Amino acid sequence: MNYRSLGRSGLKVPELCFGTGTFGGDDEFFKSWGHVQDKEAAHLIDICMEAGCNFFDTADIYSNGQSETVLGRAIAHLRREEVLISTKATFRGASLGPNGVGSSRYHLIEALEGSLRRLKTEYIDVYHMHAFDATTPVEETLSTLDKMVRDGKVRYIACSNFSGWHLIKSLSVSERYGWARYVGHQVYYSLVGRDYEWELMPLAQDQGVGALVWSPLGWGRLTGKIRRGQKLPAGSRLQSKMVLDAGPLPSWELVYKVVDVLDELAKETGKTVPQLALNWLLQRPTVSTLVIGARNEEQLRANLGATGWNLSAEQVTRLDAASAVPLAYPYWHQIQFEERNPFPVPQGRGEV
Repeated sequence: MNYRSLGRSGLKVPELCFGTGTFGGDDEFFKSWGHVQDKEAAHLIDICMEAGCNFFDTADIYSNGQSETVLGRAIAHLRREEVLISTKATFRGASLGPNGVGSSRYHLIEALEGSLRRLKTEYIDVYHMHAFDATTPVEETLSTLDKMVRDGKVRYIACSNFSGWHLIKSLSVSERYGWARYVGHQVYYSLVGRDYEWELMPLAQDQGVGALVWSPLGWGRLTGKIRRGQKLPAGSRLQSKMVLDAGPLPSWELVYKVVDVLDELAKETGKTVPQLALNWLLQRPTVSTLVIGARNEEQLRANLGATGWNLSAEQVTRLDAASAVPLAYPYWHQIQFEERNPFPVPQGRGEV
């Protein structure tokens, strides 16, 4: 397993991070991801550690905190310094009061203490703001996070699902006051969802913010089980209307175009469709790590096989072309003037 810097920081993270949203399975939404419990969770953690994947991602809202609880028990037999833990706050947890949500000082202190208790640890390696809180001053959020870093309860801070202006404003405030800055941004990015490249990737390149990619298989669309003219496989998360409504909505024609090329490359390389989709992402600018999930050992071992090799430049170009979509304004305008406004990953106008 190769390691990369998390943005412009000294923290080294493996190319793959194991996402534990499948741990717990406390409600309908997360049960559709999986409901891995203690024994199987510890087994999956050990497989990751053997492969050099020592980075584990969770959140306080995953299965109402059960994901953190199961993860905490699953890593209890390991030395704490052997593993990296990423968790998140901002969304509403168990508290129903007006202060039980957001990135206020009040809620973040409560949320962090809850996460530390469930994970049975004294510190979090990477602490994410799960979403931007427009009702709390950025200065309040970042000063609170900075104190958590200074107190040793958090090592690095990151954000998730921010818009470009959310992130650049936050970085500006951190710079102004000399506070800890976001070094990572957990983002949705896949072969069937390349919006990240339009605004957030250039910003990340300029400001040194590493991408931690969530749902790199396109919300289950690039598992190799979905093809033209076939029904969705039984047990797919896309069978759940609740999950489908909450996730990205690429056109099915785009999905089929991409899968067609992935099938061609699978025959050429001997790799699986998901391994190819993950490897394509590992060659993109700003990507520090991919957050992979798994319901069982078979899925986990298959996903771990996405590293240690690379698609050729010609194969990458074929996937680029298949996954290109029309750009929104002002990006379709900017891309025409690369001499003065270079765009890191031009998609072209696309046909879908």
